[in-house]
Amino acid sequence: MTIETILGAIVIGAIIGALGRLVLPGRQPIGWILTIVVGIVAALIGTAIAQSLGVATTDGIDWIELVMQVVLAVIGVGAVAALRGRTRV
Repeated sequence: MTIETILGAIVIGAIIGALGRLVLPGRQPIGWILTIVVGIVAALIGTAIAQSLGVATTDGIDWIELVMQVVLAVIGVGAVAALRGRTRV
């Protein structure tokens, strides 16, 4: 794993996490670092699911994979926000 791969994962995670927060209605009580972490995890899982389903990798934007990643980010941000909201007293 190179520094470019790590930086790329952080950038993609930030974008996917931000898109997930934009799609999810309401206010989420999580910070931007946790949003990036959720985005990175959603991007990795979305890519794995897309590859297991046989979604072809193209030179351009893989829209089906991107939609899967954003949907997973919405679920992840919602779950983390619910857990964080429940643990605060």
